[in-house]
Amino acid sequence: MMHVLPYLVAAYIFLTGCYGLATSRNLIHAVGCLAVCQSATYVLLLAVGYRDGGTAPVFSDMQPGARPVVDPVVQALTLTDIVVGATVTALLLALVLQIAKRHGTVDPDELRELRG
Repeated sequence: MMHVLPYLVAAYIFLTGCYGLATSRNLIHAVGCLAVCQSATYVLLLAVGYRDGGTAPVFSDMQPGARPVVDPVVQALTLTDIVVGATVTALLLALVLQIAKRHGTVDPDELRELRG
C-alpha cells in the first residue's frame, strides 16, 4: 500500500485543484487552483524518481551497481516544472490584473466583452 500512496496523494491534489477550478467565481482563485493542479505534478515526478534506500549518484567510493541510486533526471525535471509553473502563474496573474483594470471585475460571468 505504501508504494501507491504518493500516486494517490498526487491524484487527490490534482482533483482538489480541478474542483476548485470548476467551482471558482473569481479569476484569481482560478489561477491559484491551477497552481494547485500543477503542484500535483511535483509529487508525481518525485514519486516516480524515488528509490527506497537510494543515494546520490556519485560513484567516487563505490562500485557501480553496489547500492541503489536515485535518478537525477527526475529531480531536474521537477525543478524545471517548478520554474515553469511559477512563470505561468505570474503570467496568468498579470493577465488577471489587466482584466481587472480594463473591465473592473474578476468574475468570469461579468466579462461580457470576452464572449464569442
